[in-house]
Amino acid sequence: MTQQSLFAPDPDAPTRKPQGNRPERLKLLIVVKAAPNPSQAYGETVCVAALRLDLEKNQWVRLYPINFRALEDPNAFQKYDIVTVDAKPALADPRYESWRPIMPTLQKVGHLGGWAKRLPWVADHVEGSMCDLLDAVRSNPPARSLAAIHPRQIDGLDIEPHPGWTPEEQAKIDAYLRQESLFDSGPRTALEAPRFKAWYRYRCHTRSCKGHRQGVLDWEFVAHQRRLGALDDTAAKQELRKRWLEKICATDRDTVFFVGNQAKRQHVFSVLGAFYPRR
Repeated sequence: MTQQSLFAPDPDAPTRKPQGNRPERLKLLIVVKAAPNPSQAYGETVCVAALRLDLEKNQWVRLYPINFRALEDPNAFQKYDIVTVDAKPALADPRYESWRPIMPTLQKVGHLGGWAKRLPWVADHVEGSMCDLLDAVRSNPPARSLAAIHPRQIDGLDIEPHPGWTPEEQAKIDAYLRQESLFDSGPRTALEAPRFKAWYRYRCHTRSCKGHRQGVLDWEFVAHQRRLGALDDTAAKQELRKRWLEKICATDRDTVFFVGNQAKRQHVFSVLGAFYPRR
């Protein structure tokens, strides 16, 4: 992976949100669209991670909540789109990077096609130590909650059947289905639980690293398994492993994991997406 430039952001410095509730116009490079979660208000919501481009030093931004079905529109933004959007600081979220987007204001202004165009923007944010990130949130929360981690060694991908929604998650879905809205064009449908869950196992560049096991929350991972509905579990797992381990984490790829944590459990990080240009 390319060495950080002199203009790279300080990896130990979290983004500071403005005080108050005034919206700001943000210019962003979208790098992550996480898997949808049940929501009582929206049915299902996704978290989007991006790099903010309109400041002197690029910073991480988390946009939430965003309605999942709205992103299924072919005109919705995609990964590595450059967009502008009005957003307010997420005052109820202690994480510095979190903003609430005003989605009708979102406009696509560009797209970075291919790894060569994307790499200069991402490289300055790549770091080697997941252990340091965890130490920071444990010792001085809220520390940085989004990062791009370059693993020293990827040990495997664990895939297990998804147990279904928890009672709390199912209650949110049921409440959403009972609501009525003037804007609904038809009956509301429930968000289906994914078929599988997965975890990457890897070691970071900290010498004393004992290994990390982090859940895969990439929207594309959920979409991929839904395309494998005609296969039995064994064959479907094989297809998932071919892409998410054998391709994305191949020895000829310079793999980086985009990771993010939970608002309520800031020490719990997940893999939200992968960046895997050829070496």
